[in-house]
Amino acid sequence: MRRAVRLNAFAFRQFDDPAFSGTKLMGFDKQAFEDHINQLFNMGSATLVDGYAPFCKHLFVPNFTGAKVGAVTITDSNKHLLRSGYVARRASELPVLTRWFEAKDVEVPTAKYLDIILYSRAQIEEEDAALPSDQKEAAKDYEWGIVSVKAQDEDYETPMTPITAMRNSLGREEGGSGAPLDREAYLKAVAYWDTHAAVQ
Repeated sequence: MRRAVRLNAFAFRQFDDPAFSGTKLMGFDKQAFEDHINQLFNMGSATLVDGYAPFCKHLFVPNFTGAKVGAVTITDSNKHLLRSGYVARRASELPVLTRWFEAKDVEVPTAKYLDIILYSRAQIEEEDAALPSDQKEAAKDYEWGIVSVKAQDEDYETPMTPITAMRNSLGREEGGSGAPLDREAYLKAVAYWDTHAAVQ
């Protein structure tokens, strides 16, 4: 099978880390996940959709994993359950202030779709250059790397968190992509995440 898409090591935490805040794919085999996405891509059942930068694309596919949504709406009845803390996505990054719900505290429905977020191989290689050697991507035989998976009910892109957009603008040395900050997109992200929080 043509291997156009590879699961990037940055996304492994969604499969392996029980404390991950957002879409969890615990218990789903990483190779089986990658195989299924490649099958959909090769069959034309999943087509590339432009993302926030030329190197970023999305594939929107039906949720075949049973994953629950990675974020829920903040309401008057659940806002007192919000948690917050300083969290780093990986050891080489600075912790940033984050808020979330504990999965045990709120109702978390099964998602209808998966937003498969892809970066081009060239972009991944550029970002890898700023990482410690033990965090670099080994595979080279692919076109697109899966850097994140968002389980959601929408079959279109929902805004990244404002801090992710801010980190991206800081550059690769701080764990970002190097994409400049888009003020309009940032304010849309603020509006969305003002009423939503990730589930951990």
